[in-house]
Amino acid sequence: MKPDPSTVLDGVSATLIVDVIPHIATSYGQQALAGCATLLAAAREEIDRGVARRVEENHALRCLFADARSVVADAELTARLAEAAAGEEGSLLVSDLDVANRALRALLLRLHVHVEGLPGEAARRVEAAIWQELRASTERRRSVLGNF
Repeated sequence: MKPDPSTVLDGVSATLIVDVIPHIATSYGQQALAGCATLLAAAREEIDRGVARRVEENHALRCLFADARSVVADAELTARLAEAAAGEEGSLLVSDLDVANRALRALLLRLHVHVEGLPGEAARRVEAAIWQELRASTERRRSVLGNF
């Protein structure tokens, strides 16, 4: 048998809520277990969408870098943006995607600082694209459970 992680987490969460919590005498104990059940549901959600979210975000950052290269006035930063824009996911493991995402987000920060110091409409467009991606990134991470 190969247990599906989402099914297992759903089952454990439901068992806690339906079978265990009603038998806990203290409200603190009930609240603690309800919190654990909610965390399990959030983990299940992240397992289901985690790879897709990370791939989507890394792709969006690479596209932003490709578009921003022509505005950048620093040769070394332009080269780093070009290299990042040409990159691809070498692995679909969440841990590897997170390493790539951290590097891309660090480069995004450097790009943001750079374009804030540049004059002109093109720099403002890149800056606006950065803010748009940061908002989109926040939305991608929003849990359907509401509080995570």
